[in-house]
Amino acid sequence: MPSLNDVLAVILGGGQGKRLYPLTMLRSKPAVPIAGKYRLIDIPISNCINSNIFRIAVLTQFNSVSLHRHITGTYNFDSFHVGWVQIWAAEQTMEHTEWYQGTADAVRKQLFEIQMSRSKYVLILAGDHLYRMDYSKMAQYHWENNADVTVAVQPIGREHASQFGILKQDANGEIVDFAEKPKDPAVLDSFVSRNDPEKPYLASMGIYLFNLDTLVNTLSLRQGGQNFDDFGYDVIPHCVKNDPKVMGYEYNGYWRDIGTIRSFYETNLEMTRPNPPFDIFDQSMRLYTHARFLPGSQLGNCQLYDALIAEGCSIQGATIEHSVIGLRSMIKSGARIKDTVMMGADYYDDSGDIPMGIGENCDIEGAIIDKNVRMGTNVVIKPFPRGMELETDMYAVKDGIVVIPKRTIVPAGTRIEP
Repeated sequence: MPSLNDVLAVILGGGQGKRLYPLTMLRSKPAVPIAGKYRLIDIPISNCINSNIFRIAVLTQFNSVSLHRHITGTYNFDSFHVGWVQIWAAEQTMEHTEWYQGTADAVRKQLFEIQMSRSKYVLILAGDHLYRMDYSKMAQYHWENNADVTVAVQPIGREHASQFGILKQDANGEIVDFAEKPKDPAVLDSFVSRNDPEKPYLASMGIYLFNLDTLVNTLSLRQGGQNFDDFGYDVIPHCVKNDPKVMGYEYNGYWRDIGTIRSFYETNLEMTRPNPPFDIFDQSMRLYTHARFLPGSQLGNCQLYDALIAEGCSIQGATIEHSVIGLRSMIKSGARIKDTVMMGADYYDDSGDIPMGIGENCDIEGAIIDKNVRMGTNVVIKPFPRGMELETDMYAVKDGIVVIPKRTIVPAGTRIEP
């Protein structure tokens, strides 16, 4: 019987992350902080560790320094452990002079390292999704069905079908057809895979388990004179329509693609509720991150309503409602923060005319405050109409959400409102 020791996890570090800009101005998508103290890359790595998959490679390319720093400072197994987390950065070689051209191309350019790991199976994961999943169950399903490729799929309703790659599954669980973001009602009608009127379709989650030989053979193919550069657009459709046996592994748990400012904002704020759909307190499958050894947060004379507050904060005389307050956040008296994601700071610094954090009597609503922002007193930030886009030197408005980029200095008395 195959073993989980035969599985290598390859996490795709993401491209430029344009839809998450300006949060990706100085970092890659997987390095974006989430839930006050984690980073997006912590999700797939934690899932691997909880699934007893201990050989993990992270493919990086764009704005990757902070991601490298986080991974190397966090995921270190002891010398008596067979596992490792390695960073495989894009590099120019004698065979390849260009950077990664897509998800499949990134894996193709690292096939030598993959083969040197002596793995028999390769688990392809994205670095910007939020979910908990036991990959060992997917691997067991793969082996029991003698599959060449297994795609993790999630049931969805008709209203969301046009946003995903939709897979058609037969009665035996094999994938027999694929449509990328179908909008034609006739096509949708032919892709019903489940006897469930609410969720009749199966969407690809971007999680793939390959037999090594199938992966190598497929990535060596060319179509129309072009390489297969993307898993979703090229590799999986080809495998479905040709010889490899492609199975669909159905997953019914919580899963979100953190691909836009709106999804990032709403997903964070969901975690402030008493019973959030994604429970960060679930200890059955823990989330791991960098151990910072910070003091407990100090709160004085505050009013808190549905607030998620990370460690190392100092909050005095503030009102916080339906907001996430990140590591080392400094919030002065009289501040009011509502419907806001505040990422905190990388270090403590109260020097200068405007100290790190939120100044006295600020009124902030409907915003994302990136790390190391210095905000003076009496600043007002209000949300803009949904769908509105705006770029300025100090801030951006994305789908109506005000985003203050990392290390921005906001002068006292500034007003950002429609």
